[in-house]
Amino acid sequence: MAERSFAKEVEQLRVPAGTEFRGEGILAVTKALLESGVSYVTGYQGSPISHLMDVLADAQPILNELGAYFEPAASEAAAAAALSASVNYPVRGAVTWKSTVGTNVASDALANLASGGVTGGALIIVGEDYGEGSSIMQERTHAFAMKSQMWLLDPKPHLPSIVKAVHDGFALSEATHTPVMLQLRIRSCHLHGSFITQENRRPAYSLKDALEHPARDLNRIVLPPASFLHEKEKLEKRWPAAVRFITEHGLNEFIDGDLDHIGIVALGGLTNNVLRALKKLEQADIFGTSRVPMHILNVAYPLVEDEVVRFCSGKKAVLMIEEGQPDFLEQNLNTILRRRGIGTAVHGKDLLPMGGDYTVAALQKGIRGFLELHHPAAFASPVAVSMPTTRKAPQDIAVPAAQAMPPAAAVSALLPPRPPGLCVGCPERPIFSSMKLVEQELGMHHVSADIGCHLFSIMPPFNLGATTMGYGLGGSSASAFAAGTQLGASKKAVAFMGDGGFWHNGLTSGIANAVFNRQDNVFVIVDNNYSAATGGQDIPSSRAVNPNRSTMHPIERAVRGVGVEWVRTLTRTYDVNGMRDALRAALSDKSPGPKVVIAQSECMLNRQRREKPAKAKAIQQGERVLKERFGVDAAVCSGDHACMRVSGCPSLTLAPSGDALKPDPVASVDEHCVACGHCGEVADAAVLCPSFYKAHKVHNPGSGERWLNRWRRGVLGWLQARQKRERAARALYPTEGAP
Repeated sequence: MAERSFAKEVEQLRVPAGTEFRGEGILAVTKALLESGVSYVTGYQGSPISHLMDVLADAQPILNELGAYFEPAASEAAAAAALSASVNYPVRGAVTWKSTVGTNVASDALANLASGGVTGGALIIVGEDYGEGSSIMQERTHAFAMKSQMWLLDPKPHLPSIVKAVHDGFALSEATHTPVMLQLRIRSCHLHGSFITQENRRPAYSLKDALEHPARDLNRIVLPPASFLHEKEKLEKRWPAAVRFITEHGLNEFIDGDLDHIGIVALGGLTNNVLRALKKLEQADIFGTSRVPMHILNVAYPLVEDEVVRFCSGKKAVLMIEEGQPDFLEQNLNTILRRRGIGTAVHGKDLLPMGGDYTVAALQKGIRGFLELHHPAAFASPVAVSMPTTRKAPQDIAVPAAQAMPPAAAVSALLPPRPPGLCVGCPERPIFSSMKLVEQELGMHHVSADIGCHLFSIMPPFNLGATTMGYGLGGSSASAFAAGTQLGASKKAVAFMGDGGFWHNGLTSGIANAVFNRQDNVFVIVDNNYSAATGGQDIPSSRAVNPNRSTMHPIERAVRGVGVEWVRTLTRTYDVNGMRDALRAALSDKSPGPKVVIAQSECMLNRQRREKPAKAKAIQQGERVLKERFGVDAAVCSGDHACMRVSGCPSLTLAPSGDALKPDPVASVDEHCVACGHCGEVADAAVLCPSFYKAHKVHNPGSGERWLNRWRRGVLGWLQARQKRERAARALYPTEGAP
């Protein structure tokens, strides 16, 4: 198996009630699910929530002991549809995925679920991937929650708050018969801390109970006339119930401060950054006590009007802090205050960035502007004002003065650009090298890219891929170009997808659709054995034995099963000649119907994760271990660097030639080489300079190998000494023997 193992960490999930639990945010969420008596959990991996699926997989024995069911779903839509178990039965269910892309995939099921409502608690744990570190389009979950009238929790990045949010989420869902979304930002997923545990609970009503006592409620099915009553129920029953629950259970928080003429309203997930910005402005202490009163929205939606009115009344101005655009909460805040006749000024996007990650630096600048407008005394004197708290900072903690940082423009001028790329030894790199070689023969083609590691082919040196539409949608995004071949075009469209995307969406929406519509496009399926881009999770075509899942289902059998006739499977992508020939054949073939090339090689990152510890252990135990790596002969290298333009491997770099007659740097292979062989293969296929060589390093060699090594060194030393003597003689007698 390739999944990252949390087997050691999940043992903490068994600790008794009252124990101080220490760990990562993802692990704390899992413990909270067990404490909540969850009946079933499913989902689809994706940053920043991928490891929740991995932790749940390793915790499956514990889930089984408690009578809770877990499965990795085929897609987010499949996971969301599983929440239907909570519609008619009082069972608690949880799902998880990456937002907003996963939420988009699940939107059909979620909309139906939110319309009909639930009986048992339904919790949707979404990894909010917003900001400069994100890998997706910049959207937020907030809009979807509003659209479907689902409540959205955004807890503080603080383990007790996150654990409480899981418990509160189930209770809020049951009290309002509404699915609840729990938003976890990347800071929350990977922070470390502690909390006091509760007892793990078996489900109060199990899935077995539900199967043995079937129930149905016609009013929960989204069909007329019930579907028209659901909206009325949302507004007249569920919304008031949510407001009542949020208020009575104090889900939102208030921080009192002595500057009571101003205030800050902030989403819970931004609390730590806001307090840090206030601390840097000397308006808060290191314990989180703020001089500026704060209203912390651990519930991002709905906004509770009475709480807002109570906080804002009597204040001159408040600053609404929410990331992204549109400014949903700022508009809502203005509407509430003006409707109630309250004249408190509301600031937000006028002082803070319209979009992007609200880092401490961005917040510090915006809060400073807010204070300069409405509390200029904060910067009138260099003397620090004491905090309204009786706590004192430890005397041994020294807070250094702020260091002057160079401007970003000055730093960026010194640093070379580092575009994202494939890992060292990635088996996908030779596929794109082969594609570039084919383009040299047949010309450029339209290439539809797809989500996954292979999306890095759009970057230099390959520069492939014109669009990407979604996970597993590479094939579908080339559909319209099928008309080109029908109209007599000489070239075909090419579509890439990974094996993860293939099973997620690509089989039906890409391949089967191409067969049905008699397309003549070329599909390249990158089969690296796992859902590699999301952390190396097993999928149906994985070639590893998984004790809990059914694997080893070939992709070729699946595509032939939906009607593809032209299929080529290459079991070693590093064979650049073979890959080039297969791609050329697919692009040149005149037979009707889609052409599918399946390129197989195991993800190198997962392979190294498995093999490196095994080799290190073997070496330590004195066993003979052979390691390979590639190198470049500087004397042979021509220095034109064509190998880099076709390869792009991070371990292939530049180095001085060591020869005064070759001033330009030559190619060099650094210590990160994993001996995948791609550089040598591409040098052969592209007819580049033959400067690459393979070296073997033997650990713990036998006596015969040690003797042979000594003999070789002796012979080489003798030859080198003779060559040195001959050079010295020619230097002393340069004309001797000349005609």
